[in-house]
Amino acid sequence: MDARLNYFADPTADKVLKHFMSAGKALKASPLPTATQELVALRVSQINGCAVCIDMHTKEAAAAGETSVRLHLVAAWREATVFTEAERAALELAEEGTRVADAAGGVSDEVWANAAKHYDQEQLAALVILVSFMNTANRLNIINQQPAGNYQPGQFH
Repeated sequence: MDARLNYFADPTADKVLKHFMSAGKALKASPLPTATQELVALRVSQINGCAVCIDMHTKEAAAAGETSVRLHLVAAWREATVFTEAERAALELAEEGTRVADAAGGVSDEVWANAAKHYDQEQLAALVILVSFMNTANRLNIINQQPAGNYQPGQFH
């Protein structure tokens, strides 16, 4: 299977995506814990059905030391006992932020308050931007039918 477009061969897409990738690098450098970043990126990608992002973030998380048990349980995090309360708060915010149409009100005050108990303002800002960033990345890849399975950890760093 081939992607519909080669974004980097198109002058406009190439310019935009270079800026987009720079935003991703800035997020990686944020004070939001790496494990939380990868878990959130994975969960958003699972919800949206973005195979290439699921491939990328499972491999990046594993390369950063994440366990296979936790990676396998991200889809069922509510029932799993392997996530910290802070990670659970981030995953819940990510889900509500991704399912804005389904949530009919976006992120609830209760979910926001729970996340704010675990993360400072800079981390919360990074979390919100990460959820938005991943939703954008997922849509770029899904619309383009970007194939999955060949990602190598660190490929875009």
